[in-house]
Amino acid sequence: MVHQRRAVYALAALSAATFCYVTTEVLPIGLLTLIAPDLGRTRSETGLLVTGYAVVVMIVALPLTRVTRRVPRRPLLAGALGVFAAATAVSALATSYEVLLAARLVSAITNGVFWAVVFPVAISMFPENIRGRIVARLSIGNALGPVLGVPLGTWLGGQAGWRTAFVAMAALGFVTCIAVALLLPRSVAPQQSASDVGPMPDRQRFVVLLVATILAVTGAMGAFTYMTVFLLDVSGFAAASLGLLLFVQGSFGVAGTWAVGRVLDRFPLGVVLGLLGLITAAMLGLYGVGSSKILTIPLLAVAGMSFSSLIAGIQHRIMQVAPSTTDMASASLSVAFNFGLAAGSFIGAGLLATAGVRVIPLFGGLLTAAAFALLAFHEMSRKKRRGHETVRRNPDLQPVGHSAAHP
Repeated sequence: MVHQRRAVYALAALSAATFCYVTTEVLPIGLLTLIAPDLGRTRSETGLLVTGYAVVVMIVALPLTRVTRRVPRRPLLAGALGVFAAATAVSALATSYEVLLAARLVSAITNGVFWAVVFPVAISMFPENIRGRIVARLSIGNALGPVLGVPLGTWLGGQAGWRTAFVAMAALGFVTCIAVALLLPRSVAPQQSASDVGPMPDRQRFVVLLVATILAVTGAMGAFTYMTVFLLDVSGFAAASLGLLLFVQGSFGVAGTWAVGRVLDRFPLGVVLGLLGLITAAMLGLYGVGSSKILTIPLLAVAGMSFSSLIAGIQHRIMQVAPSTTDMASASLSVAFNFGLAAGSFIGAGLLATAGVRVIPLFGGLLTAAAFALLAFHEMSRKKRRGHETVRRNPDLQPVGHSAAHP
């Protein structure tokens, strides 16, 4: 293990990098009404700056991770951050929609490599018995993006123009790039992450977890994308209170991610199932009693807390059961997450136009419930199969009242 203090500083730099990526990916949503008229495009076309970003990540994450598997991790991460910061700076200077879109897509390419490598690199710097805690600490940067980065970027864009928000993210990206280059140990070589399989590799568990992730993210993001519409039209909150409500949702997500780190190493699967149960209850609760302001606020907090924490839980679990390398597993999870993000937004838009915003939390809750059922059923099936195999090998272990000859 590397020197403990340096490892902690490097982890903080990597967490700041996750904050940069998450904030910049979704920043155009908050700046939509400013970017569209400035570049002479419709709001739907401007929204493609986020959708196209997610699609590129889905396409390039796995092949780029494979191509870069022998590249030392420190220059790979620092290089990805450097290109990300440069592309974000170009976004700020873009004089046309085409240039802005191209810069965003270049940033998305580095995103695919970054997310595949950052978690395996982070856990390689610490003892194995606290890897879950490290995943949760690194994920705090993810959680801070929506609650701090996007609101601040949106506010800054409103005060000084949308380009200023991108300039700020480019500057933060460059600073983070330098910090990672200086703090990340040289000892983090490709063989410590790219060739490191999970401690309990299992292809079936891995595939089931990816499918459950797609279901959960599709359901949750379908609801969260249109949560402001729900809070206005169904719950009856005033537009002026939306910022505070979204802050409640996001801040509970940050707190939950921090708290989950304390138990994730001991109960990796239990944490994932528990959080899926919580977000399902919150979503179905919003559908059932979302017209009540008093009940909506705690349900919103639970939804934010459970979803942000769930991302950390799934990331930790996916690296545990990775059947090949942990960086390929992380790249696969990035693809699944971005697929769920795009699918959730798309389906949510369809429901909004046809059935109304009130049913969107129901849609989200049913999908997260399906993810819970899939994981739970798969684990119960595995235990039952193991039990039957044990009995076949050891007939004397059959339950009382049964014999080997007469089951």
